[in-house]
Amino acid sequence: MKKIVILAVCMFVLTGFVFAQNYSVQSVTGQVQREDGNSRVAVRAGDTLTSSTVIHTGIGASLVLAEGDKTFTIPAARSGNVAELAAAASGVRLNGNIARVDTGAATRAAGQITTASARASDAAEDDDIAAE
Repeated sequence: MKKIVILAVCMFVLTGFVFAQNYSVQSVTGQVQREDGNSRVAVRAGDTLTSSTVIHTGIGASLVLAEGDKTFTIPAARSGNVAELAAAASGVRLNGNIARVDTGAATRAAGQITTASARASDAAEDDDIAAE
């Protein structure tokens, strides 16, 4: 019975290694680090990272990864495992919700400010005290 349990655990671990995706680091800009136990180690071009490797990109940094014929660019100020960051870079959602971004809010606010200032200048022209 003990041999069966050990064999099952070994098969499970071996299966994890076989199906783990490997990403090769094409280029690194700025400070990019990976977690190695309790410390962080700098990521260099030519390194190979597994999908479960946790990486951190600093401000102004970027990381270009390749997996097979696909290339992923991880932007600055991101932290997480390689699989999640590569999926986010490719536009694929693994889990969670993606919020809709309202890109027209800035133009609407600018339009309201312009309208408010135009109304104020029109009101000053209509005021009898301002005309005196």
